[in-house]
Amino acid sequence: MTSVYDFSATAIDGTERTLEPYRGQALLIVNTASKCGFTGQYEGLEALHRDYADRPFQVLGFPCNQFGRQEPGQASEIAGFCATTYGVEFPMFDKIEVNGPNRHPLYAWLTSQKKGLLGTRDIKWNFTKFLTDREGRVVARYAPQVEPSAIAADIEKLI
Repeated sequence: MTSVYDFSATAIDGTERTLEPYRGQALLIVNTASKCGFTGQYEGLEALHRDYADRPFQVLGFPCNQFGRQEPGQASEIAGFCATTYGVEFPMFDKIEVNGPNRHPLYAWLTSQKKGLLGTRDIKWNFTKFLTDREGRVVARYAPQVEPSAIAADIEKLI
């Protein structure tokens, strides 16, 4: 059986990273963008990261430029923006595609595990969130407008 820990991605610093080191942790995986109406959610995501820093939980950010070209920068620009504007310390990865023929394998799997509204697989916008349990199974998918703080109770159940 495939789990989230079976995937890898390029980190924001350009190194290839497997998700295996997160085995045993619940994960909140989010496609992000720096110039989106939901960009302020970085603050809430970082708050979750800090609130659960000593618990088996991690936030993972995956920038994406597929929605209104709202993530136009290069990896270094994205990392700088996130750190200086929102104090982001949770792991960020390089830009990926979450839909279409070049959809990252992680997102192909996530969207096959939890469908969106009306059973669609495609991600509709930036800041769609997937929550996995400590065994690496997708347990929930949240629409972009769901604030990170609203997910805290679901995280508590898993950790």
